[in-house]
Amino acid sequence: MSNKYVLELYITSNSSRSEQAITNLRKMCEENLGGDFSLTVIDVLDSPEEAEKAKILATPTLIKKIPPPVKRLIGDFSDSEKILGYINK
Repeated sequence: MSNKYVLELYITSNSSRSEQAITNLRKMCEENLGGDFSLTVIDVLDSPEEAEKAKILATPTLIKKIPPPVKRLIGDFSDSEKILGYINK
């Protein structure tokens, strides 16, 4: 069974902003999407080729791949309503 939401989060390791983004996003997804999501965290320092391929200019950056259309959001992801609106569009 595939997930209804497929998300990629690009971060810079050892950044408090990145750690906060991961925490906020996981909590929001678990509370609002149940188990119906997949979140992949990609460290741009460990995988620069992936970051370049995805055209990441700032971190943390969230890319919603599924459902279409593909969308991007940059920030600490502390505003759950904004994130849910973004994911559900």
